[in-house]
Amino acid sequence: MLVLVVDSSTPAVTAALVEVSADGVTARAQRCTVDARAHGELLAPQVEAVLADADARPADLAAIVAGLGPGPFTGLRVGLVTAATMGQVLGIPTYGVCSLDGIGHPVAAGEPVLAASDARRREVYWAVYDGAGQRIAGPNVDAPAVAGERARDLAVTVAVGDGAHRYAEILGLPLRTEPRYPDAMALAGLAAERVRAGAPGERLTPLYLRRPDAVAASGHKPVLP
Repeated sequence: MLVLVVDSSTPAVTAALVEVSADGVTARAQRCTVDARAHGELLAPQVEAVLADADARPADLAAIVAGLGPGPFTGLRVGLVTAATMGQVLGIPTYGVCSLDGIGHPVAAGEPVLAASDARRREVYWAVYDGAGQRIAGPNVDAPAVAGERARDLAVTVAVGDGAHRYAEILGLPLRTEPRYPDAMALAGLAAERVRAGAPGERLTPLYLRRPDAVAASGHKPVLP
């Protein structure tokens, strides 16, 4: 089954095409561009490009997997709206995966791992994974010092992700170089069982974790004395 994977929860705008079979998940094509200000401009062309790279059409897709975040409001919604719209138009199921799972799960190899992405405002989105890659804490958004303390309480010995690199000195944990951003193959792998089973499509609910910066005014100030 041909599956499209999209993620826009971080500065890395990712689209990938994978083949999900009974034997596993195989990469067919992938595009990833790191640009925190161009999610809307980049994602649709990258989806078109990976389809062309694999000589496939949208009608060939069996499902869509999307990273749910956490991530900044504007960037994250680009990927989720794209996935939801394509799923509805094509009549195929959509499945969501926590984007931090695509960072922490591939690194887990017998020891607890902290996955962290940059949440701006001098904070990180973070989660902790056990040695088998199962999430045991998070996702949360906190100051790096708080995330580091929680991670050490859970016996974490290594950190991964762009947020971990950005705040390495504060976290005080050894770093894994990759993946720096959500890995498309990991996201696909975490949804593969649902894809194979033909599970009903899911509503793609974003993990914002905090309110957007722009909010509607709650009232109007009087202009007359």
